[in-house]
Amino acid sequence: MAVSAVATLLFLLVASPVAFAANHVVGGSGGWSQTGDYSTWAAGETFNVGDTLEFNYGGSHSVDVISKDDYENCNTGNALESHSDGKTTIKLSKAGPMYFTCSAFGHCQSGMKLAVDVKDSSSTPSTPSTTPSTPSTPSTTPSTPSDSPTTPTPEVGNTPSKSTPVTPNGAAGVMGKTVVGFSVLLGALLAFMC
Repeated sequence: MAVSAVATLLFLLVASPVAFAANHVVGGSGGWSQTGDYSTWAAGETFNVGDTLEFNYGGSHSVDVISKDDYENCNTGNALESHSDGKTTIKLSKAGPMYFTCSAFGHCQSGMKLAVDVKDSSSTPSTPSTTPSTPSTPSTTPSTPSDSPTTPTPEVGNTPSKSTPVTPNGAAGVMGKTVVGFSVLLGALLAFMC
């Protein structure tokens, strides 16, 4: 019996993936402030259902969850949720876009707003099509260069991103989580053997 319990636990250890939600500290070490570049910060993150956003901010700021229209127009009068405790944690509970801003006068207009695209953590990436596409015919009208440079504006969901899981104690990565998972299974194994 002990051998089958050991074999079962070892199988579960090898076969079960280690899956934990990530805690995203908004703005990184700079926190939620008027000097943050939240579009760039969000482009470097991957947000999944079950993850959390941690907003750290001073007394003159707040965190409002708002609609897309209110985000685009910096309207803070229709907040879906409002927080002002200095350290707000919001769980990303459903897939789709979410929008946040600071309700202090002028802060949204100065860039203190955040848009994230939450991915369904249970979905798998789609496989690229192998069907060749027909090349388009180039236009015969030459384009003229513009006098002013344009900077593309990243859109939520269209920017490349990476996930940076962060745990509250600052340790990151799967290795630490694997050690915890292995320790739990080892403890269970020892309990079965005794």
